[in-house]
Amino acid sequence: MTERKPLKPNKDGVVLLSGDNPQIAKGFGDEPVSAYLDAVPGWKQSVCREIDALVVKTVPGVKKAVKWNTPLYGLDGETWFLSMHCFNSYVRLTFFKGTELEPMPAKESKVAGVRYYDVTEAAGIDEKQFVAWVKQAVLLPGEKM
Repeated sequence: MTERKPLKPNKDGVVLLSGDNPQIAKGFGDEPVSAYLDAVPGWKQSVCREIDALVVKTVPGVKKAVKWNTPLYGLDGETWFLSMHCFNSYVRLTFFKGTELEPMPAKESKVAGVRYYDVTEAAGIDEKQFVAWVKQAVLLPGEKM
């Protein structure tokens, strides 16, 4: 078996995984999520920052974490209602109880209950709909991860 070479940091010292998703150490609170937002390249950075700002504005006292190179949002720091992850042509927002949202986010998941909202550069974020989903999601039990 061929030994896999470690990924090299870009000029900013950030290791970008597939889809330009930044490699960020696991952590809880604003600091690791801020590090993630700072490391996201190109147009996806402004989308991710907008998502983060909308969640903070909509859910006062929201808890944040980064696990598996993915920002998570929840109410108690142990269960989560939303995550975001960068892919090549979109930023994926995962609602862990998405099948319980009205209307459901469009993209199905193989995981029961999960729905995705993919934000592209061309379409941008539907702020009104996203905020409505977040308001509903915080009323549902969070997902333990």
